[in-house]
Amino acid sequence: MSGNTQRLPSGKEITVVDVFAFCYGLSETDVQVLASLMRSGPKATEDLERELQLSKASINRSLNRLLGLDLVKRIKETGNRAGRPRHLYYVEDANKLREKIARDIENCANAINQVVKTQFLGTEVVRAT
Repeated sequence: MSGNTQRLPSGKEITVVDVFAFCYGLSETDVQVLASLMRSGPKATEDLERELQLSKASINRSLNRLLGLDLVKRIKETGNRAGRPRHLYYVEDANKLREKIARDIENCANAINQVVKTQFLGTEVVRAT
């Protein structure tokens, strides 16, 4: 996913994928799948494969990770009686999920700040003589 980047003090540019990777452990594929489900209604894995042009294995790994983080939901498709059950994946409420993600990212940034304050800035700096 390309898009807006932010430059860090090191000069490195970061994107939303970098933030999601750090705060949630998500891959670029995971973020693509999540974004697709946030834009639309329920989708089957085949729909996501076709839309994102990714393998079934990649889509399934991403969906399992997103399910584990409770970012997406899964329901059995009704009317499909033959063979294995077909599942549809969806975001329950995109606006609430956006709010949750914003809170989570803020909490992640606060946690980083706290670690730096307590483990680096709160220590006495030893100066070379």
